[in-house]
Amino acid sequence: MKRVLSVQDISCVGKCSLTVALPIISAAGLETSILPTAVLSTHTAFKNFTFRDLTGDLQAIADHWLAEKINFDGIATGYLGSFRQIELVEKLFADFYHEGMLRFVDPAMGDNGKLYVGFDENFARRMGELCGKADIIVPNLTEAAFMLGEEYPDGNCSIDYIKSLLKRLTALGCPVAALTGVSPEEGKCGVMAYDSRSGEYCEYYSEKLPVSFHGTGDVFSSACFAALMRGQSLEKALRTAVEYTVESIRQTIAYPGHNWYGVDFESATPLLLKLLEE
Repeated sequence: MKRVLSVQDISCVGKCSLTVALPIISAAGLETSILPTAVLSTHTAFKNFTFRDLTGDLQAIADHWLAEKINFDGIATGYLGSFRQIELVEKLFADFYHEGMLRFVDPAMGDNGKLYVGFDENFARRMGELCGKADIIVPNLTEAAFMLGEEYPDGNCSIDYIKSLLKRLTALGCPVAALTGVSPEEGKCGVMAYDSRSGEYCEYYSEKLPVSFHGTGDVFSSACFAALMRGQSLEKALRTAVEYTVESIRQTIAYPGHNWYGVDFESATPLLLKLLEE
């Protein structure tokens, strides 16, 4: 069984970050270790949440793993809350790297044309440097624009523009970039990716549902990482992640009075397992 590591925060209530990544990646049949960067009582869409920063513990944990000769077949990162945490992840990538290991970065720092509270353009540029040390990155349009120092492209984007963004993202240093949440045509939403090694693009779109939920990006990135670690091609992994995310949304809105703070990815897990076998 492959062993992987997920590096991001824990929101004790609210379906995002590690409370999404751990069950999804584990369900895919991968031994999933975690490195929590912070513990929050809820995710940040709630009011008056508590927050405990764990930055000071991260290096000691990594040092213990190194002493125990623990290794990982893949490392995936999500929300990182500070410049220091980015620096520590770069060290993780260097200290644990071996040939064949997958370094996967979701630069979770913004959406809908705005950075999350506490982040600025300097942080976005620093995140771009981390992305340059990854094998694959999965930013949304907001994150891509800020990392590249460009204006956010409000509205639907043309295929040519998306392709140009992807090329500039791989110029950061990562061989593969996938741009999530793109809608090149009305009623469709999905992802397009570019592999700079082959010069090939691939894409997958599904129905664009008229709702928005916190944490869907984490569902997508967790499923995509798991699919890649299970040996799926990039094209198949993108399809798996998109279809699983959309099904999670469908499962959520099927019930009156559903939770507002996250999607019902648990009920959609049978589809994920089916897609992973295709």
